[in-house]
Amino acid sequence: MNTPDTLHYTKDHEWISIEDGIATVGITDFAQSELGDIVYVEVETLDEQIGITEVFGTVEAVKTVSDLFMPLSGTIIEFNESLEDEPEMVNEDPYGKGWMIKIKLDNPAEASELLEAAAYKELIGA
Repeated sequence: MNTPDTLHYTKDHEWISIEDGIATVGITDFAQSELGDIVYVEVETLDEQIGITEVFGTVEAVKTVSDLFMPLSGTIIEFNESLEDEPEMVNEDPYGKGWMIKIKLDNPAEASELLEAAAYKELIGA
């Protein structure tokens, strides 16, 4: 199970990379493996300001649909549109081409509540 040490994580199995007040968000390798083959990613909250833990979209796999939760409050400024044609990128490259959204953060201090890689690995039993 791939869990890069350079990223932050949530208990909802999302990864976060923060640079210059912008957070890039996707689901973890663990999450994509649990979901199975991803067939659709829906984010209809582009340009909306959304609070921490609120739903910002859904990911649909062959057998299930799961909500995606905001790891940090802010405005969604970008959606990875390549996922519309290639949702399998979330399975193939969850930490690279499979990223989902970019958020302009309202309160960067919220990031202190995110899990470091070691704590996330402990959460998933890795």
